[in-house]
Amino acid sequence: MPLRPDTLAMTAVLAMLTALGPLSTDFYLPSLPEIARVMGTDFAGAQATLSAFLFGYAAGQIIWGPLSDRLGRRPVLMIGLGLFIVTTLACAFAPSIEALIGARFAQALGASGPIVLGRAMVRDLYEGPRAGRELARMGMIMGLVPAIAPVLGGLLQNAFGWRSTFLASLVFALAMLAIIAAIMPETLRQRSPDGLSLPAILRGYRLLLRNRPYRVYVALTSLAYAGLFAFISGSSFVLMGVYGLSAPAYGLSFGCAVLGFILGTIIAQRLVGRRGLDGVIGLGVICLAAGGLAMLVAIAIGFGGAAGVVAPMALYACGVGLVMPQAQASAMMPFPDRAGAASSLTGLCQMLLAACVGLLVGHLLKGSALPLPIVMSLIGVTTLILFHASRAIRAGKT
Repeated sequence: MPLRPDTLAMTAVLAMLTALGPLSTDFYLPSLPEIARVMGTDFAGAQATLSAFLFGYAAGQIIWGPLSDRLGRRPVLMIGLGLFIVTTLACAFAPSIEALIGARFAQALGASGPIVLGRAMVRDLYEGPRAGRELARMGMIMGLVPAIAPVLGGLLQNAFGWRSTFLASLVFALAMLAIIAAIMPETLRQRSPDGLSLPAILRGYRLLLRNRPYRVYVALTSLAYAGLFAFISGSSFVLMGVYGLSAPAYGLSFGCAVLGFILGTIIAQRLVGRRGLDGVIGLGVICLAAGGLAMLVAIAIGFGGAAGVVAPMALYACGVGLVMPQAQASAMMPFPDRAGAASSLTGLCQMLLAACVGLLVGHLLKGSALPLPIVMSLIGVTTLILFHASRAIRAGKT
């Protein structure tokens, strides 16, 4: 029988695992302009290192969940961390933009394992609103990483250059591998009957996709994250290129926006017991739409300068903190024997959409900040409409 660690310490460990992906993107955001300059490319070329990471993150999630459903969470988790460590070294010493893009893709294959398995381990241990509360608590702890990482990344960038940010990620991954080896128990209770062949994995995914509420919750979490990634991929250009912030000032501004995400997860923890998973999601989608539209208006009329970007983004990020943990819990809940596969497919859809949105933002941002809020407001309003249009489907969930 697996251990049932109802402790903040275990939640913190799981949160730090899921933070590996955000750390791998947020740490080096202040370095994107220098990467473009040193590597002899434009902003779209530098941004492609972000989208390559997202595509790799999506591809990696296809296999980690089903593997862990059969082999156990702990051994698969350690394999993913090992792959991340090796490929992070390759990123740190990449000689060209093409090599960096390829190394980022491979790095993401390893980074995708911990987030898939972190969500699945929560599903192994908790049910219903408790799972949503634990995912929100993980999100709160994880939110500290993107709040702090760009600030530290900006300091590292100014002191040692862009390669140092990858070396810092490497140190973090080595520490996590040591912690997992020392204290992490196996949480899988019920092994999946499916084999590990590609046809068997695809059959498992097809079973998940037949569940209509699952499709709705996956769409909600994917849209929420796509808007967040639009900001991640375009914020350095907008805040540093258009509004002239320095790398440390950009890091602080990014951190202020991320505080909205932390606030959203705190509110979710307090409300989910009373309002349920869908009640918290409903509040979140309002924040998504309001944040995107407020940023669009502020930038269109020239109100507030950089603050006109950061403050609405904090509101949008609050909505992400409300929507994503609850939607992820709702998506995995009907599948106790396939929690890994359900987590994998959720992450795959989430990252594919985010990568496409990131590429779109990278190509639209030429000399104006306006494309960023246009994309984010469209995503926020679409999420709000989907939530209300799917009321009957969600009411029939099992």
